[in-house]
Amino acid sequence: MSLMSTRIESLPEECLSHIISLTCPQDACRSSLVSCIFRDAADSDSVWDKFLPLDYPDIISNSVSPFFFSSKKDLYAKLSSTPLLIDGGRKVYYKYFNVKKIQTFLLDKYTNKRCYMLSARELSITWSTNSLYWCWKHLLHSRFPEAVELVMVSWLEIQGKINTRMLSPNTTYGAYLVVQIVKRAFGLDDTPLEVSIEVGDYKMRGNICMNLNECQRQGGYEAFCVVGQRGPCPRGDGWLDIELGEFYNDEGDREVKMEFKEIKGDRLKGGLLVEGIELRPKP
Repeated sequence: MSLMSTRIESLPEECLSHIISLTCPQDACRSSLVSCIFRDAADSDSVWDKFLPLDYPDIISNSVSPFFFSSKKDLYAKLSSTPLLIDGGRKVYYKYFNVKKIQTFLLDKYTNKRCYMLSARELSITWSTNSLYWCWKHLLHSRFPEAVELVMVSWLEIQGKINTRMLSPNTTYGAYLVVQIVKRAFGLDDTPLEVSIEVGDYKMRGNICMNLNECQRQGGYEAFCVVGQRGPCPRGDGWLDIELGEFYNDEGDREVKMEFKEIKGDRLKGGLLVEGIELRPKP
């Protein structure tokens, strides 16, 4: 062991913990391998409390299921590995039942930034309460209690909103519509689909072009073909990302408006399964 390491270890554990807390979660884990003294300091709650969001008590108190952790380090590990299903306390009245609007919260383990995903219930989807046009489904492979499948419409419009206060400041975020294309899909490739994102005076718009014939011929979402640079990308969890746009989140208090639509064509469309919209830091 070097002389410098020996001198550092002679510091009180509180001082050593403070030094480690000025680094990052990855460095804190590495430092715990140096010695028992470093491990005790690196595993202390005072270190990991610095890496957690300031409002983490509010986040975990809104967990849909009971949430348990043995230490602040354990809490960070859980929040950065598995999306936490949270209920913001808002409900919608749908077909005589109160339905909770659900989100997921996750800490990006590489950037220590917040990730949020709005469930389909959080989104404004034109005619989604009419079973002739949209069908709500309970899926075992979804992180949410429900997803919604497009039965058949000519006017396709999906909108989502979130306040920048819920996100990490000074961070560039990407917004993604999380979907699947079912085997019976039709009409989604007849006209380019419009995507957009708006934050204050900032607006970003684009088009998505799809090739359903190739997708259905190959079978499975991984063979989904796209014409152009922007299109659905496999996430690795059985779903697809459709990027709606990106924006820089400063420390302001603004509303982010996200949209996915095709309202110019008159062809019928169907077979789009929507899980929600995810916002996550861009590399």
